[in-house]
Amino acid sequence: MILSTALVNWFSNAWAVLLLFLIPIGGGIPAGVVLAQKRGLEWPVMMVLYLISDIILACLFEPVMLLFVQLGRRSQLVSRVLASFKKSMDKTILKYGVNPSPFTLIMVAFGVDPMTGRTVALAAGHSFVSGWTLAIIGDMLFFVVLMMSTLWLNNILGDGTWAAVIVTFSMMGAHALAKKVRHYFS
Repeated sequence: MILSTALVNWFSNAWAVLLLFLIPIGGGIPAGVVLAQKRGLEWPVMMVLYLISDIILACLFEPVMLLFVQLGRRSQLVSRVLASFKKSMDKTILKYGVNPSPFTLIMVAFGVDPMTGRTVALAAGHSFVSGWTLAIIGDMLFFVVLMMSTLWLNNILGDGTWAAVIVTFSMMGAHALAKKVRHYFS
């Protein structure tokens, strides 16, 4: 009986963390990491839960993406939106060459998000499995950076809430700051 109660508690804790990891934007990662640490889930478990969230995302996003491709063949409005998006993707890919390398596709997912990484991989001709594999690798690298930052800051501050807030705002503001620094030095 004690073992089954412990197992139910573990799965309940893991489920709560997984739900936070499924939030596609914002503070899902830092909040999930803090919650996992508070509930006694170690970093390897966090990584497996995040990988599961990426696989769920792949299974949900792929049909939506393919639906838009199909709608683009039937609707002029959707076709124009997709053409505009493709033009944007072509400009993004252009600086990496006509056929971006797997490393480049991984870095797109790392730097933007796995959905954009998968979209760029599709535009580069990658199938469901290879495209999502590259996108998930990039997203997992991003997760590791945020997880380590959150755990490190939590250990320094001793307050998981502030660690999650600081990492979330840093994550959101880092791109704008990098853009300003790059513009200043160019």
